[in-house]
Amino acid sequence: MNRIEALKHVKANIKNKNLIKHMLATEAVMIGLARKFKQDEEKWGLAGLLHDIDYEQTANNPEKHSLVGAKMLEELGYDKDIIYAVKVHNDIHGLERISLMDKALYSSDPLTGLIVAAALILPEKKLSKIDTKFILNRFKEKSFAKGANREQIAACKELGLELEEFIEIGLSSMQQISEELGL
Repeated sequence: MNRIEALKHVKANIKNKNLIKHMLATEAVMIGLARKFKQDEEKWGLAGLLHDIDYEQTANNPEKHSLVGAKMLEELGYDKDIIYAVKVHNDIHGLERISLMDKALYSSDPLTGLIVAAALILPEKKLSKIDTKFILNRFKEKSFAKGANREQIAACKELGLELEEFIEIGLSSMQQISEELGL
C-alpha cells in the first residue's frame, strides 16, 4: 500500500475534517520520528495516517476502537506491523507495544492534540508562532488540553527520547505541513 491509497481509505471512512487533520498531523510526526530512528518513513507515516481509520465507527464504543481499525486494515492488505501498531495505540486493550513504531504511534497520537491546542490559544493560530518551550509549559498545565494524555505523551521515554526532544520533533514535523493542517 502507498500513501495515495491510504488517504483514499481514510477519506472513505472519516468525514470529520478535523479528525483527518489529526491523522495527517500524526503521520507527519511519525515520519519525523522514523527519520530520527532511521526507520521506514513511508511505513511509519502510514501507521500515523491510518491509526484512527475506525474512529467514527467506534466513537460510542471506545473498547472497540483500534480493533475494528486493525481488522479493516488487515482486510485492505496492509502490513502486519502497521496493523499491530494501530491496534496497540489504544491503551484500553492492554496490549504490549513491542516495536519502536508501536511506541512512537502511542506517544505521537496525543502529542498532536497538545501541539494544535497550543497553537490555537495564540491570536495568530499558527504553528510557526509556537516553540518547544511554549508547548512544554502547556504540557505542565494539567487543565490545558485535558484530552492530550500526558502519561501517553511522556511514554516517549520508551523510545529513548526526553520529552523536550520528542516535542521538538513533533512540532517541527507538523510545521512542515502547516498549510495542510490550516495552522
